[in-house]
Amino acid sequence: MSAKRIVALLLLAFVSLACTNKNRSVQSAGKIGVLLVSHGSLSETWRRALTDLDGRVRGAILADGRVTDVKSAFMEYTEPSIATRLKEFDQEAFSDVVVVPIFLTVSPHPFDDIPTIMGQKTDPQSLETIKVEGIERYTPRAKVHVAPLLDFTDLLRKNVLRRVKSLSTAPEKEGLVLIAYGDGTYEKEWAGLLDGVAGYVQKETGIGVHSRAWCGHVVHYDPGRTTAAIESVLASRDKALVIPVLVAHDERFQIKLIGNGIARVAGKERVVYKPDAILPDESLDRWVEDAVRAEVAKIAGSSPSQ
Repeated sequence: MSAKRIVALLLLAFVSLACTNKNRSVQSAGKIGVLLVSHGSLSETWRRALTDLDGRVRGAILADGRVTDVKSAFMEYTEPSIATRLKEFDQEAFSDVVVVPIFLTVSPHPFDDIPTIMGQKTDPQSLETIKVEGIERYTPRAKVHVAPLLDFTDLLRKNVLRRVKSLSTAPEKEGLVLIAYGDGTYEKEWAGLLDGVAGYVQKETGIGVHSRAWCGHVVHYDPGRTTAAIESVLASRDKALVIPVLVAHDERFQIKLIGNGIARVAGKERVVYKPDAILPDESLDRWVEDAVRAEVAKIAGSSPSQ
């Protein structure tokens, strides 16, 4: 046998062994799925923003072959629900599911409600809440791995700054108004978060006055809170830049609640407002990809691939 033929056979054997080892490495981790979980909304526009996120990260997550499928689920209001998706993973014989909570503001949902829905926790208040709201609870056969929550403080600072810069023309004459959903349980944390974001924007732009208001159930969806926050800024500034600190666009909030609040402002022509939202944001996309990569590496017992 010629030397060239021997070398060729050895090379072929090496390549075959490498492929076999790679396949074994993937198979040893079982069949892994990823579930992106968000709050949910009756607004189709809001839901589309979250399914668009799924579409943007899917390719990167599936690229190395360790994850077989990526699905999205909503905690409440609409299908596909968390229970529906977990049942699908079980029916498709997945061994592991990496759950990535997409919650970009302070909320009890990822700490209590979602683990309770997945059968990982038996928080009495959450059990009562999901019962009243008709949310199905399901404990999957697949092993669930919940990714750590996003450190959304840095993301929000940069996100709001980018949106403020797109509206600002004379920072020294402008004030900032941040409108968020709010939560009675975490009101102190909400206030600290928004004040921190406003402080960051002030440092980067020179906009030195700010106010904040809630628009959700904690204030009974009262647009008057938005009006009051805007008027407090306009008392000392020529213009008020209004930024919705909401995950995605929902007509009920950005158009009706915040819009009606602006319509009531004395001197509403001095209000600058774009009914946008936190999403889309490339930083969030990269975080989702990195979070999945880290969890899959733990399951497979290896280092995250780059």
